[in-house]
Parts: sequence; structure tokens; C-alpha cells
Amino acid sequence: MNTKIVYVTGCLGFMGFYVARRCLEQGWHVMGVDKMTYAANPDLLERLQSYPKFKFIKQDIADLDHLYDCDYVINTAAESHVDNSIVSSDAFVRSNVSGVHNLLTLIRSKSLFNMPTLIHFSTDEVYGDIEKGSHSEKDLLKPSNPYSATKAAGDMLILAWHRTYGVPFNMVRPTNNYGIGQYPEKLVPKTCKFLQLGRKIPLHNGGKPRRTWLHAKDTANAVLTIINSGVQNEIFNISGNYEDSNLTVVKKILKAAGKDGDIEQYVDFGFSRDGQDVRYSIDDTKLRKLGWDNEKNFDEEIGKIVKYYTSNFIW
Repeated sequence: MNTKIVYVTGCLGFMGFYVARRCLEQGWHVMGVDKMTYAANPDLLERLQSYPKFKFIKQDIADLDHLYDCDYVINTAAESHVDNSIVSSDAFVRSNVSGVHNLLTLIRSKSLFNMPTLIHFSTDEVYGDIEKGSHSEKDLLKPSNPYSATKAAGDMLILAWHRTYGVPFNMVRPTNNYGIGQYPEKLVPKTCKFLQLGRKIPLHNGGKPRRTWLHAKDTANAVLTIINSGVQNEIFNISGNYEDSNLTVVKKILKAAGKDGDIEQYVDFGFSRDGQDVRYSIDDTKLRKLGWDNEKNFDEEIGKIVKYYTSNFIW
């Protein structure tokens, strides 16, 4: 079996860890890169270093100045919390735009026959929200907040660098990822944490916004499906198999935690968000034609997540 050499940026973040571990499980050599922001989990480094083929570089992707010869650069590094981007977008521009630009520059510096393929993590939010139906990969980008605008900008850089310089790429646009290990600014772990602390869970727009939920393991498997297919220079949506309102998701977590009673006992409905979105939905038929499918069931996994966090406090 031919082994591969891959970089995984943001390897100590939620999605980066799942991807790096999945690559290591294939016997691939993995160079992990992470600048270790507040959302990084330093405990994950020890777990990754238990694999003999893992190496680590503590570095901001915007400052990375060298790429060793490799087959793929999987870029999961990003500032990703929408609420933070609304307060201040500077870190989002640096990571999601300047960071992508720097990776493209490093890849381009390789000879034309030695360029690694960039596997870039974008987001379903670059399409903007949609009340009915689902976005395909051919739809125009209409981001609705600073976070998704910076992600869309990174996407445009990649497409331009491919056309102008021949930089090879594949781009993935997943829906809302969930799973154990996510930083508690996201809905699922935040809800679990607030329940532990006896605090009310803030829900914007009455919890009515709808999302499609995708387990991080399924996302990591999608990346491997794309790599193993040999396809290049394509964009792939990755959709979960469960769509619902944020309020319903919180209710499911409450039920799994054995919390009964009036919902207002647990939820603060007074929270609002600038540029309020309604619903995100994408069509991933293109990816499924490569043989990928969801393996994780949302209701089953939520029960596991709640059980895990009942005995493991989320910092």
C-alpha cells in the first residue's frame, strides 16, 4: 500500500484532530500545524504524538515559511465562530484569508510537478441562507456574516490560484459539524456546559434558525473518500443526515440529560444576532457519487455526547 505525506493545519482544533487521526489510522505520515489559539485543545497533541508517523509544528498558517515535500495540505485551520466575527473580524481575515493566501504561496513555490494538492475546508455558510431547497456546488456565494465572508474570500483565492498558477485543490463545504471534543462556543457543547453550570442557554431568534448536522467522523471520512478517489480541482458539499431547528436540538440535549419541565427554565430566548440567518442547506449528491455516506445517527450520538460531558467538564 502506498503511503502518503500530508500536512493537517489546525490539527489541535476540533475538525483538524478528527482529520489528522483518520489520516494516521491509514498509516500516512502527518505533519500537524497549529498556532494553539483559545479553541485548540493541547491534550490532543499527546494523543496524536502516540502515532510514530506524526510530527508537530507550532505555527500560525499565515506565518508558515516552508513546506516539506508532501502529497496533500489539508487546511482545517480557521477562525470559525460567527458571533466572534461580528464583534471583531480581524482574526478571521488573518486566518481565513491571509492564512489561505500564504498556503497557496508556499504550494506555488514548489515546482509544477511537485505541488501538493490543497484540501481546503470551507463551509456551507458561504452560499448564504436559503428558505427552501438546497444549494449545489454551482450556486453563487452570498455570505451573510463576517465569518462566512472571509471563508468565501479564501475560496475565491484558491480558485484564482488554480486558474492562474495551476495550484491543484479540492474544496469541501460541510454543514454544522458536531461530536465529542468541540470547543464550547458551539451550540451542542455550549448547551452541555451551561446545563452543568446551571445557566440558561442563549438561543438567538427564538431558536428558529435551522441547521443540518454532520458528525466530525463522517466529515473526516468524506475527506479520505475524496483523496482516495484521485479526483482533483473540484468542490464538494458535505451534508449531514439530520436537519432541525436549534431549539429542537437543545430540546434533544435536555431530554438526553434527563431535564424535564418548562423550556424557559433552561433557555434564554432574549438573545439576538446581527445579520440573522434563517436556514442553511446543501446538496451533496456529487460527493455521494464517489461512494461516501453518513454513518452516524444524530439522536444516538447526542446521547453519547451528553453522557460524556456529564462526567467530563468542558473548559
